[in-house]
Amino acid sequence: MTAADQTAGPARKSRAALLWLILPMAALGLAIVWLVVTNPLQRFGNGAPPVETLTFERTILSDDGIRVLVRAGGSEPMTIAQVQVDDAYWQFTQDPPGPISRGSTAWIHLPFPWVLGEAHAINIVTNTGATFEHEIAVAVPTPAHNATSLLSQALLGVFVGFVPVTIGMMFYPALRGVGRDGMDFLLALTVGLLAFLLVDATAEAFELAGEAAAIFQGQAMVWLAAAASFLLLMAVGRRQGAPSGVALATFIALGIGLHNLGEGLAIGAAFAAGAAGLGSFLVLGFMAHNITEGIGISAPLLKKRPALWIFAALALLAGGPAVVGLWIGSLAYAPQWSALALAVGAGAILQVIVEVAAYLMRSDGRGTTALLAPATIAGLTTGVAFMYGTAMLVKV
Repeated sequence: MTAADQTAGPARKSRAALLWLILPMAALGLAIVWLVVTNPLQRFGNGAPPVETLTFERTILSDDGIRVLVRAGGSEPMTIAQVQVDDAYWQFTQDPPGPISRGSTAWIHLPFPWVLGEAHAINIVTNTGATFEHEIAVAVPTPAHNATSLLSQALLGVFVGFVPVTIGMMFYPALRGVGRDGMDFLLALTVGLLAFLLVDATAEAFELAGEAAAIFQGQAMVWLAAAASFLLLMAVGRRQGAPSGVALATFIALGIGLHNLGEGLAIGAAFAAGAAGLGSFLVLGFMAHNITEGIGISAPLLKKRPALWIFAALALLAGGPAVVGLWIGSLAYAPQWSALALAVGAGAILQVIVEVAAYLMRSDGRGTTALLAPATIAGLTTGVAFMYGTAMLVKV
């Protein structure tokens, strides 16, 4: 066989592979064109109006009335014909005007003189007669966005996220020098608090996904985002073997930070709705709830002596996203994006649970037996119980 024949063989295989890739794509294109041109489904039409769905994503109350952001999810573009507020028809303006195509959004402005502290019901009627209701439980003015309000939100985010994590990490010197049982207890404590955050984040993600437009396929989105986050972080974390020390602490801080991002989105949304009821007691509850997170981040570092800037960076990674979440939630909140953030956080937390459990078994030296040791069980129970107890202070 000549050199030319040896070169021609792989070239022919490559062209054949490309051909078999193009043929099914071309067949799919032809099928789509035929379906659109001939419209074989029209013979099944019975005169019924198209399926229409409308999701309310945001409500703004100001001196000039009410504005609501709606997202269409019907089979065809839908046209808003009339709007009722408290059973009375009101003039409205729509931006952008005209029919709303599937998946698109539009702002509806109503010059309605809403009453502070009272409930109002909005009912949107389409040109097909379909109706979609939205309730404003308590009418309060939506806070205006300016430098002062953003600074106040940032300060709250610091107290909710960064400060408690930093306080928890300040226990580091006192925890150094603990024996094997003490180390097992602290690592299991970390697993316990992360397990609670995993359950909490997943439940909140599904709750928010249920409020999102059907087009986003909320439950599937949560499962897929969590799985993708978990697998991606596992692949990154295991590139150079199982993480430990600063690397493991970084993954813990990242998982906690993504969860705090989701919490910040929820708090920011409460600001945007003018229903933030965040008194001093509630802020203190958030701080108590998050202090253990700092201890969990410090646990893999007890056998090391990292520089002070590493602790500062870890605290910023874990607590800083709360500030970002507050800003995003107050400026551009939508339930599907909050659900997505929480799902990604849940996947990251699950990855950290796996890695911390593996690190516990390696550092203990007894393998899987260490998972059933009294110190491990005690730490796991303490972590879950503390997070559950302090969560009662922040659930309103």
